[in-house]
Amino acid sequence: QVQLVESGGGLVQAGGSLRLSCAASGSMFSTSTMGWYRQVTGIKRDLVALITSGGSRNYANSVKGRFTISRDNSKNTIYLQMNSLKLEDTAVYYCYQDRADLGGRYWGQGTQVTVSS
Repeated sequence: QVQLVESGGGLVQAGGSLRLSCAASGSMFSTSTMGWYRQVTGIKRDLVALITSGGSRNYANSVKGRFTISRDNSKNTIYLQMNSLKLEDTAVYYCYQDRADLGGRYWGQGTQVTVSS
């Protein structure tokens, strides 16, 4: 069973920083593409960033230059360093893992990020 556990969300002032973490269970972490989506209530979930097994990264245009995704295969964990946070970054952030061996995408429970003025 795949389990993804996010942490690091919270309340921060605009211009501040937060680092999200997502710890994954199982032995396939190093071969999986992983990433982060975010969702505001009532709006579709949007991709924020992803990182492939080879370390390639993609970012949404809205976060380029401010957010950095990384992975630590020794800890089965990915991170999202979020700097220069804006009010519009407020959302629930979801970690995901693509498991080709299981034929699906798996999600964490989400962590709330709230940016205040």
